[in-house]
Amino acid sequence: MNLKAARQVVSWDIGYVYADHVGGPREAIGVNGKLPIPPVHITEGDTFVLHVHNSLNVSTSIHAHGIFQTNTNHMDGAAMVTQCGIPPGESFTYEYEVNQAGTFWLHGHYHHQNADGLRTPLIVHDRQQPPFDYDDEYVFGFADWYNQTYKARLDETLDPNGTFPPPSPAPNALINGVDGNVTKPMFFKPNRTYRIRLINMSATVWFKFALPGHQMRVIEVDGKYSEPLEVSGITLGPAQRFSVLVTAYDDITRNYQYLVEVFASFFPRIPGESPKYYTGVVEYSESASLVAVDPISVLESIPEDKSFSGCTDVELTSLDRQPAFPVDRSIDLVLRGALFTDNVTRDIINNITYTEPHIPTLYSALSLGSLAVDKDLYGIQSNAFVLQHNEYIELIVHNPNTIPHPMHLHGHAFQLIEYGPVDPRIVLGDNRQSLGNQTAPVVRASAYPMQRDTVVIPTMQYARLRFQADNPGVWLFHCHMDIHFGMGMAMTFIEAPSAIQDTITIPESMAQMCVDQGIGIFGNGAGNPGSDLSGLPPMPTIKSF
Repeated sequence: MNLKAARQVVSWDIGYVYADHVGGPREAIGVNGKLPIPPVHITEGDTFVLHVHNSLNVSTSIHAHGIFQTNTNHMDGAAMVTQCGIPPGESFTYEYEVNQAGTFWLHGHYHHQNADGLRTPLIVHDRQQPPFDYDDEYVFGFADWYNQTYKARLDETLDPNGTFPPPSPAPNALINGVDGNVTKPMFFKPNRTYRIRLINMSATVWFKFALPGHQMRVIEVDGKYSEPLEVSGITLGPAQRFSVLVTAYDDITRNYQYLVEVFASFFPRIPGESPKYYTGVVEYSESASLVAVDPISVLESIPEDKSFSGCTDVELTSLDRQPAFPVDRSIDLVLRGALFTDNVTRDIINNITYTEPHIPTLYSALSLGSLAVDKDLYGIQSNAFVLQHNEYIELIVHNPNTIPHPMHLHGHAFQLIEYGPVDPRIVLGDNRQSLGNQTAPVVRASAYPMQRDTVVIPTMQYARLRFQADNPGVWLFHCHMDIHFGMGMAMTFIEAPSAIQDTITIPESMAQMCVDQGIGIFGNGAGNPGSDLSGLPPMPTIKSF
């Protein structure tokens, strides 16, 4: 598989389509007049070229989820963080070299357009022989589908005169872009080994996957290879990915089922509605008998708060056998929801709710010169932390809530060091009110911790994460439940400002997109020179947690 690197060119015209996936037609966002969007396959080392024309009536941008964008931070696609959105009627070309292999996905990163259909798998095949042998592969892109648009759901959530949380029916599931009840079979040939790539592209919900009668071996998590781990089921939080290997039997007289569950722990359990269950066929022979199982009993045996049946992702071992990183700097982050004095409930990290700055944060880092090391100049609403080049960072992310949060870091994969119960001293300080029954055990990583880019912080627990700040740029860290991101659960890492200024140059076409929309390209978070932050709206005041 020693293939020559190539330029892989894909052209997207992003526009409105009417989708009738399930639950009735509604306006959605597709590509080239179609939905679902075809998956993109490239090879490690290729230059990926994505031509985008925006036929929407609002700006758009595209993020390659899990791709590190080393030296191409401006191509990360996070609107008002690393670029201005592509204006309606205009075009822009993303171009960058992909030096990773694994399972990723492309999605809209402005106005949360992925929730309305702008999402598809991005598969990066190994250039050299992969570390595990397999004969063929299947890709499962899981997604949720609501009868309302994302904007309508967010408006209800932020309505100061409405109920919170607003009533929201559990979504239906899409599997590879179609109703989960009409998915195509997987065709197995005797004694062959298959790589099954699983991607949760949902805006809100979790998925479980099982293959009764077959043993699955986890070999990849979020684009990182692991030592093989045998499991009977997988749980995927929003934005997470796994690859499993399955070896087919030599007996072709039986067909089997694959099972999928869509759920969220915070949705009330309503028979037939929440959770929802879907089945597909693993076909050995068209004439073979089907080994049918009860989806509910199988899938309910897979814990909701664990990645695998019986263990958690922190217990995986990284195939590259990288020991746990040292710690140069430790940062405590507390995820919460809060009622503000304007009667709007928002999400916060360390008591700050994220809103867009007046100019993209990367442009501030590039134009502030020596002042770029001052986190305050990015504006309080950017919730910025400035990191030194190559320092080892430990994040202890606390979740004293009854809702789990899937937290995604752009530009990096982090080591999962441990999970444990939240510490009232960190979360509440001197306000030692009860946090409930803290019975969760501390679960620590192996000697060679697994890395991933999206981790679910369980309810009433913390996760300890470590990464090296070796990728100069401006990187978001945010909840990948789109409503929570829209409510403000996000923050920004400004990594090695002087190195950013030495390595990143904004193409003229990118800067022009800002100018065309009246958005500045120089200055601090308010778009002003130096330390003048006038013009930024005041941070709303918290009324209660």
